[in-house]
Amino acid sequence: FPANNPYVVASNHQSYPDGVWIAKYLPKGHFKKMCCLAGADWETDHGKIGRLIMKVGRAIAVDRYGNPVRGLIKAKKEVEKGDICLVFPEGTRSATGAIGELKDGACYLAIKANVPLVPVFISGAYQVWPRQEKKMKPFKGFLKRKKMRIIVGEPIYGKDFDNDAHVMTAHLQKWMEDMHSKYFDPENCEI
Repeated sequence: FPANNPYVVASNHQSYPDGVWIAKYLPKGHFKKMCCLAGADWETDHGKIGRLIMKVGRAIAVDRYGNPVRGLIKAKKEVEKGDICLVFPEGTRSATGAIGELKDGACYLAIKANVPLVPVFISGAYQVWPRQEKKMKPFKGFLKRKKMRIIVGEPIYGKDFDNDAHVMTAHLQKWMEDMHSKYFDPENCEI
């Protein structure tokens, strides 16, 4: 991660606590300046855990099923004030652990705020807490923990993609898919 903020973090999304795991690796003091984009439905459709995630993550609500522009404008203002913004460009947690199609919002935000975008890949979180389960399942067999990896890529900049969010997102999609191919662990894939 960059030593100085602001920047945008774009990660794949495999489980509820992905943001917490990413925050653990931020440079000292950066978590205090972190916010995230989250679907507005987290406050209403995900019970106590959804409301907790919105509060702890200092979430900026985005209308996933309508027009997300209002949320992106609020996030841009936060980044311009010096904050870090965490975005899950897939828009939702993976149903299978695979990488979904990325939306342009994270790259658009980084370009419009003129800050670096830091790609992050999470591997193994789906096996620990898959979307279909209500609770974590961190063990595989008797007291043997499932493995997780968090890979932080080199920051990327909008100017390297002619400030075209769609082209930058295509690059991010390829990086995520390459990381998935490289770090998929068949020994750790059973739920």
